[in-house]
Amino acid sequence: MNTFRFRTDPSPGEKDPVATDAAELASHMNHCASSHSRFFSVHSAMQSAHGVLSPRIVTVAALAGLAALALILVIAA
Repeated sequence: MNTFRFRTDPSPGEKDPVATDAAELASHMNHCASSHSRFFSVHSAMQSAHGVLSPRIVTVAALAGLAALALILVIAA
């Protein structure tokens, strides 16, 4: 007798995709909940600054160098 088996059913050696998705979602939710600590706003600001400044690292370094040079010249004068 043939038994019909749905294609979405996992084989005996496979993990259930729904169970693994639920476990991954639970892990993600726990990670998100724990990441909202007292320094969350500082961390968010640093990530934003990193995202804006990373592609322009040479320009940022040149501007920082010019600012440092200007500060030295102002102090020396």
